[in-house]
Amino acid sequence: MELTASEVWTKIRVSAQGVLPEQTYRTWLASTEAVSLSDDTLVISAPTKFAVEWVEDKYGRLLRDIAERELGRDIQLRFEHQGADGRLEFPEIGDEPPEVEPAPGVPPTVSTRLDRPEAEAALNERYTFERYVIGGNNQFAAAACQRVASAPAAAYNPLFIWGGTGLGKTHLMHAVGHAILEAFPDREVAYVPSEQFTNEMIAAIQGGRTAEFRARYRRIDVLLVDDVHFIGNKEGTQEEFFHTFNALYDAQKQIVITSDRPPQDIPGLQERLVSRFEWGLVTDIQPPDLETRSAILRKKAAEDGIEIGSDVIEYVARNRRTSVRQLEGALIKLLAFSSLTRREITLEMASDALGPEQSVDALDLVTVSPEQVRSRTAEVWGVSVEALTSKRRNRTVTVPRQVAMYLIKTHLDLPYSDIGGLFGGRDHSTVIHSVNKVEADMAADAIFRNRVRQLQEELFQR
Repeated sequence: MELTASEVWTKIRVSAQGVLPEQTYRTWLASTEAVSLSDDTLVISAPTKFAVEWVEDKYGRLLRDIAERELGRDIQLRFEHQGADGRLEFPEIGDEPPEVEPAPGVPPTVSTRLDRPEAEAALNERYTFERYVIGGNNQFAAAACQRVASAPAAAYNPLFIWGGTGLGKTHLMHAVGHAILEAFPDREVAYVPSEQFTNEMIAAIQGGRTAEFRARYRRIDVLLVDDVHFIGNKEGTQEEFFHTFNALYDAQKQIVITSDRPPQDIPGLQERLVSRFEWGLVTDIQPPDLETRSAILRKKAAEDGIEIGSDVIEYVARNRRTSVRQLEGALIKLLAFSSLTRREITLEMASDALGPEQSVDALDLVTVSPEQVRSRTAEVWGVSVEALTSKRRNRTVTVPRQVAMYLIKTHLDLPYSDIGGLFGGRDHSTVIHSVNKVEADMAADAIFRNRVRQLQEELFQR
């Protein structure tokens, strides 16, 4: 009797399980499924593109040998990632004019779901709100993005998100695009890295097609501009972006921008652009704290079908502190080390793979203690340290108390409950509220923001 694709793949997996380490099998093969079987090809689905590449590269030969032995004939194995195919992007200006000109008075449309080359900028299918881990470091920014996605241009326009590399700014921006397209399918959404904007503008000027370039950008509904700091000192790009921004803003179109620093700190950025970027809401994302890093690792491992113990999760979270990207890189390194050495992912193995050194962000505290943060914050705000730990709740004491909690959480990475203990035994919910309050006030009040930043720099960038 002829075997089905599923039956053939089950036989192959059972044989492979007998020769591969259990951890390797669970990580890479347990979650795969047979898709189809022809005379000479078995198609298998893997949960991620990375898994497809890894299995083909590391175990492809072994699996083919097993397949031929089980079936008694030559057979090819083809691994595929069965994810969503739809990509959302802003079409680049081509070398040839459009074949059909729009009717007079009718603006041409910009497709957001075209099947275009992978090299062009597109919304990443993995970057959604559902896959974004929210913690104290990014809670305010995530809430602002969700508000924008639910009501584009009604609030926070523009929305400017800044923070260091690999902290999740691009993820949030893509999530906004996905959510808007899901809720408002008729909206035109364009995700554009600032470098692409510059390159397209140059090509349009060289080709004598600046009018078409401007028309395409200014008729969309949601413009997502990534890494806008790259336009600093580029006067021509800034001039064009200034007019594009004005046109979209005046037409009540949503603009979302990311940068590695706040508007006023971008070198070579014209003051008029700084002013416009601050018209809406400016919010930042800080490096994730220990709890958030652990949550990110657990979510990532669950999504990829990887079994990792809590002790290993905590070890990685404590040793990779700078960014989300660094956490994901550590996880991939663990998987690679496990497969190559045929060892289970244990605490000992993680130490061998990642090393004992701790990767510390430039702003992480090394010599500054929580007591020093309390003392200096109290001094700057003109109150006593005892007042910060007292039960007093008037604004004169509440504000510096919240600032001190924010600074300790952001840079010392202490658990919320431990921070509460430093301020008269307050509970973790009070600390969370204080951190969020400071983030919100910094986004809304430039004077307060500068005051906190000056204290932050004095304490942590000496």
